[in-house]
Amino acid sequence: MTRIISTAVASPLHKVSQKRAQEFASLHFAGKNNKLDKLLAVFDNAGIESRYFCVPEEWFMSEKSFSDKNRIYIEWATRLGAEAASECLQRAAVAADEVDHIIFISTTGLATPSIDARLINILKMRDDIRRTPVWGLGCMGGVAGLAYARNYIKAFPDSKVLVVAVELCGLTFLFKDRSISNIVATALFGDGAAAVLLSNYGNGPEILDVQSKIWPNSLDVMGWNFMDEGLQVVFSKSIPSIVDRYANESLSGFVSRHSLSLGDIKNYLIHPGGTKVVEAYRNALGLNGTKMQLAEAILREFGNMSSVTVLYILDRFLKTAYSPNGDYGIMTALGPGFSSESLLLRN
Repeated sequence: MTRIISTAVASPLHKVSQKRAQEFASLHFAGKNNKLDKLLAVFDNAGIESRYFCVPEEWFMSEKSFSDKNRIYIEWATRLGAEAASECLQRAAVAADEVDHIIFISTTGLATPSIDARLINILKMRDDIRRTPVWGLGCMGGVAGLAYARNYIKAFPDSKVLVVAVELCGLTFLFKDRSISNIVATALFGDGAAAVLLSNYGNGPEILDVQSKIWPNSLDVMGWNFMDEGLQVVFSKSIPSIVDRYANESLSGFVSRHSLSLGDIKNYLIHPGGTKVVEAYRNALGLNGTKMQLAEAILREFGNMSSVTVLYILDRFLKTAYSPNGDYGIMTALGPGFSSESLLLRN
């Protein structure tokens, strides 16, 4: 049975308080949106105290081209990815040349050769390692990466698979964009990286099952618009209502394949998105205050790091709450499509 052997996270250098981010937004967007005062409330209500970025505050105060942003993306995605991967392997006492497959997840920049190729060189992995770069899954990419690793290990049972996710969401800030989505993104997004090692051998939570779900005719709910200046975020205000309407049915059906109900699930590792999404999950799944506390803590300390966020939650769970006691857990996240990826875990 595939197990999560070790995890690690890496945050960039520049820490920004939510208060400071709100001050920046109030000045930057002043006079350019007649609903600004109302929109700025999202900073107070986001459940975020701080975030980390790969660039200093001054970077956000002038226009940047997509090529400028992507150059920084390649540099920092490689740097943070290598840091998280090295720490993850060290915690597992596994050498880089023992890894059989590396899966790289990201949605906030482009690179060819892809970032995984750069990591292979830096970490000195084998020259016959398999690699899978995955782009475009947004917030659910971290969960999807673990699902892909599990499926690979099912086919090749002796394999060790390393999943590395890096998102530099701050680089998607559009200086001239006065849209509501850009203001909301300015209140939510942060940068980070995470790595997870999986294998059939060792200790850690088992991945019992995986589920992919896509809702038809919902392509406009979440994603990017591609602009000359860079990636423009697409957020629909319908996301919390979609969670409220469909999450229970989707996850109940998922765990029922193992003769379980949601009442049998003790641990919920859910990508928080924002406070409204957290509340929607809490209402839809009937969760008490403690069941979402890990998600809320990571959101509060690091903001929304897209695919990386749920892996930070997993890392925190393993450090503070994991016990090999047989308890069941769900890891789940939403992404463009509009879709979701979910894992059923057992401690």
